[in-house]
Amino acid sequence: MISIATKITLLLISMTTMMSNVAIITALPRLGEHFPHEPHIELLSRLMITLPSLSIALLAPFLGHWLAPFGRSRTLGVALLFFALFGSAGLYVQSIEALLLSRALFGVAVASLMILTTALVGDYFDAERRHRYMGLQSAFSSIGGLALLVGGGWLSDIHWRYAFGIYLLGLLYIPLALRFIKAPQRPAAVTPADALHPSLWRIYLLAFTLMLLFYLLPTQMPFLMINHFGASGALTGSIIASAFIFNALGALSFAKLKQRFDYAQIYLIGMVIVAVGFVFIGLVRDVRLFFITSPIMGFGGGILMTNVTAWMLSKSHHSRRVRSSGYLTGALFMG
Repeated sequence: MISIATKITLLLISMTTMMSNVAIITALPRLGEHFPHEPHIELLSRLMITLPSLSIALLAPFLGHWLAPFGRSRTLGVALLFFALFGSAGLYVQSIEALLLSRALFGVAVASLMILTTALVGDYFDAERRHRYMGLQSAFSSIGGLALLVGGGWLSDIHWRYAFGIYLLGLLYIPLALRFIKAPQRPAAVTPADALHPSLWRIYLLAFTLMLLFYLLPTQMPFLMINHFGASGALTGSIIASAFIFNALGALSFAKLKQRFDYAQIYLIGMVIVAVGFVFIGLVRDVRLFFITSPIMGFGGGILMTNVTAWMLSKSHHSRRVRSSGYLTGALFMG
């Protein structure tokens, strides 16, 4: 029986993956003021978000294989240390090149955390309990991400560097990971039946497509709201944070939807909701209307992210769970 302390620890660590990029998005449009002579600063500012994703996309499948033989607790501790170290680099590094390098290394830490936390959910919970817990996990991550996003917006209004300090929270979670995260003991033998399920590759493709569309929200929306509509960092953070509130509601609705629909049908439902959000964004002429469009997209994203992860875990054998999670993480971030 999984303890309350273990559940809380897993929820807190899962939250770090949600804050992996959004915590600093309101600081990025301000990089142009700090690096006024950099000719491609707008592109490089966007790379601060997409470079960790590229790093994760390229390395996550390999990390799944490399991490599999090691204990969950110590590996989580090391990943959290790197998360805090490289994530907070914006507080002190001076060049845009060093910033970009730190973001690439930060992506390795995030990939490791995503792979391990996803595999642990599969380890600790059976199918029915997993659906309920994953909805709670996604909701908790969204609410935590909301607080960190708004906080990052306020900090970036003071100085763009201060938003990077949020990543130091990873240091607080290291003792919890070492104390409370223990993978359940399972048979170690691997038979041919334990190989990756053929349908997993279809799930990975759908996860790639999901993120390809949904990731426009954190990578493009801050620039639209700040540069085109003249919104402040705090207002921009609040608008995108509203998406996290409804992302949590979408995640919590997953278990109920799963009682009536299969994974493929839920994926289509979520995609339709996201599409409606995109259509409404194209019609916005007042920045305050983004408080309507962002929640729509957030709700659909909450359903979709929970669905693809649960779908993957339902098809992956416990002996291949870390590897399967690595491929899913790579597919999501390649998108």
